[in-house]
Parts: sequence; structure tokens; C-alpha cells
Amino acid sequence: MDMASPSDDDQQRVALGLVFAIVALVVAAVIGTAVGHRGSSTAKSVAAAAAPAAPAAVVDVAPGSTPLSAQAAADAASITVEYGVVKFYFASGKADLAAGATEALVDVVKGAQGGKKVIISGFHDAKGNAQLNAELAKQRALAVRDALKAAGVAESQITLEKPAQTAGSGSDAEARRVEITLQ
Repeated sequence: MDMASPSDDDQQRVALGLVFAIVALVVAAVIGTAVGHRGSSTAKSVAAAAAPAAPAAVVDVAPGSTPLSAQAAADAASITVEYGVVKFYFASGKADLAAGATEALVDVVKGAQGGKKVIISGFHDAKGNAQLNAELAKQRALAVRDALKAAGVAESQITLEKPAQTAGSGSDAEARRVEITLQ
């Protein structure tokens, strides 16, 4: 019986992760095109509010897989959807939303229109001045809130919730994030 080595397993995981990322990009592009062709005012207003600084991907992470965005690990602005939680990752020192915000926020907007509350929490990395980092985490959360408001979500349905521990977990790139949940 031929046993695979741990490095073979790691290579397979990386390859599988890349395949999932490419599939997610294709799906996001198709959805974005479909939404754009329908003339959806929601998609247009979210796109106008998002004003991305750099291209990034929306990666929908399936249960049981590693929820690590390749874009977040590369210290770039990006977005992932993990177990129903939308996570906006930010470049160091920036509060600009990543490209793909339109696709990531569509389901959140639908949930809010269905009566759910939108909870936004901002995190930061551990580098630098803690007070400045906390302010930057707040500015990032406000940028996400403004994009949601521009998409038609009533401010009364949005709650900015400061996490008990604002220093995010994971690598510095993963720690610089804003999470959106629906309740």
C-alpha cells in the first residue's frame, strides 16, 4: 500500500484551495454580471459606496474547509464569506473596502430587507499604537456600515458592536477585518 507523505497532503490542500478560489471568482463574476445586467439599484448603490482601492476576491468558504483567504494572507483588501459571516479584510493602515463588496453584501441586504438585524464588528492587528488601531477598526466598521446604508439598509437595522477583544486573531492580515452577521 502506497502511503502519501504529509507534504503531498499539503500540496493537495493548496491545490484544492486554489481550485475553490478560482471557482469562487468565476461564480462571483457571473453573479456580478447577472446583477449588473438586471439593473439592480441595490447593486449599483453598493458598488458606488464600496469604492475599492485594489481588486480582490470574494471567497465563499465551505464548511469543513480552511477559512483562510489567500488575499487576506497576502496583506491585501479582500472579502470572504465563512459560515454565513461576511468578513472584510483590510490592507495595513487602510479603511478602503475591497472590490467584490457588491457581491458580498447582496445577501446581507436581502437579510436586512427580510427583517434581520445587521451586526458589524471591527478588529485590528496588534502592531503599532493600540489607540490608533482601535480608531482604524472603527473607521473600517463605519465604511462597511456606509456601504450597507447606500445599498438601502436602514440605519435602525444596523448595529455597530465593539468586540470584547478588538485585536483580531490569526495573522496580522487576518486580524485587520470587519465581520458582518445577521440576527
